[in-house]
Amino acid sequence: MRSTGVHHVDLVVSDIEQALRFYRGVFGPLGWHGMHEIPGERGETIHYVHGPGSTIGLRQAPDGAATLPVDRYRVGMHHVCMEAATKELLYAAAERITALGGTISEGPRHFPEYREGYHAIFFFDPDGIKLELSWTPPGTYDWQSPPPG
Repeated sequence: MRSTGVHHVDLVVSDIEQALRFYRGVFGPLGWHGMHEIPGERGETIHYVHGPGSTIGLRQAPDGAATLPVDRYRVGMHHVCMEAATKELLYAAAERITALGGTISEGPRHFPEYREGYHAIFFFDPDGIKLELSWTPPGTYDWQSPPPG
């Protein structure tokens, strides 16, 4: 499916090999199979993992920065949410997340307080970057419905 929203998000990680195993392992069964690398502006390699409509870029933190703690309440990113194609794929991701070194903070479950039909799992990657995987029934949001006519 082609996204007309977020094209890609780049994340800085403490251990690129660990991050690649985690992101490929968690998102691979959701259709995230493509991969390519490009040079970053500081000479680092950016590893892009392609999903259905979006991409996550992973780059190694420079020496000295790799041990700094993540604080999602500082200026910057709070969390990133990716969408699963089916509710079953969302729920199946929970076991992979923990097996690959992630930590689940909530879910997977139905979150009617967000929107009826909203199912999600909130988790942290091995560096403590907060991620969310969600699924909603088709047509839950106006933008998911086909245009009239």
